[in-house]
Amino acid sequence: MKTKMTMIYWKSDKFWLGKLLEHPEIMTQGKTLEELEENIKDAYFLMAMDDVPEEYEMKEISI
Repeated sequence: MKTKMTMIYWKSDKFWLGKLLEHPEIMTQGKTLEELEENIKDAYFLMAMDDVPEEYEMKEISI
């Protein structure tokens, strides 16, 4: 199941910075837009998996 989210991003002096509109607490950076997008996906996954034990199961459900 893929979830679409909106990434808000801008260029600083050295890096691209971005955050997720749906989760503004998730913010990261990248040297390129591609790196920023990968980093923000990783940050989202880490947040989603916080407090999940090492051994877990997954199941797609309809909501």
